Amino acid sequence: MNTDVPSQTAWGPGPIHAIDSHTEGEPTRVIVEGGPNLGSGSLAERLEVFRHRFDSFRSATVCEPRGSDVVVGALLCTPLDPAAAAGVIFFNDVGYLGMCGHGTIGLVRTLSYLGRIQPGKHLIETPVGTVHAELHADGGVSVQNVPSYRYRASVSVDVPGIGILHGDIAWGGNWFLLIGDHPFSLVVANRDQLVAATKAIRTALQQQGITGQGGSYIDHIELFGPASSANNSSRNFVLCPGASFDRSPCGTGTSAKMACLYADGKLAPGELWQQEGILGTHFTGSIQPDGDRVIPTITGRAWITADITLLFDSADPFAQGIAF
Repeated sequence: MNTDVPSQTAWGPGPIHAIDSHTEGEPTRVIVEGGPNLGSGSLAERLEVFRHRFDSFRSATVCEPRGSDVVVGALLCTPLDPAAAAGVIFFNDVGYLGMCGHGTIGLVRTLSYLGRIQPGKHLIETPVGTVHAELHADGGVSVQNVPSYRYRASVSVDVPGIGILHGDIAWGGNWFLLIGDHPFSLVVANRDQLVAATKAIRTALQQQGITGQGGSYIDHIELFGPASSANNSSRNFVLCPGASFDRSPCGTGTSAKMACLYADGKLAPGELWQQEGILGTHFTGSIQPDGDRVIPTITGRAWITADITLLFDSADPFAQGIAF
């Protein structure tokens, strides 16, 4: 039980040390020092403390004026398992993420930048389970994600203005609806159209009572199309929680995709899947069976972009962030 959490529901707005990076184009901000005291419970318990008592810290660190709707935050936590390199809670402009593939790659590169880890294999605790990460000598990072699976295949959703679409519901650390049969061209120039369409799909899912297992809210929508490079397997466009889209090929989305491919007999254990994102960057993925689920591994690259101190002024009306 998480019994050592202070009773206050605000955090002292002092200086916060953060490391910014991007993973194949998608930004991550790792909070290294200055975060709230969430107690010493499991990462899932600490996430609930974060959500209910210190949500203003989330908005202050990743929302405008210090961040944007694209930035994914990663609160560095002391792990319960002394063998783990770190614990982490991921969050964005509208809430919290169970797992984040690109964020884990960014976190590993950040830990390396800070001199806390060396190339090799490391354990990272998250609210949805412990993941295995490997920092390669060339700076690349492989992440063995949580068990992933397809929950329902070829689900119909009637989207106003678009029509009836069919997609698979799958778990890859977050809940996804994955759609391959759609009328859209997945290019950056169409990003406004793609955001509007995927938001409409997500709203239609909610209105029609279509959920993940146990009634879970499907907060990620993933569209697929042909890759622009012959070296890649497919291209995706991923709507994240809120109104932003993933600049990277999406680690949890790639995991969910590979789980669906395996369920259809289209991806063999150990076979490589090169998932291209909307910017043309890619993750390399593979799976191993785990009962009725799969264990996905994704490999990508991240680059450190800033070592910064976030400052707060008590007279600033937007000290705790701007939420749209």
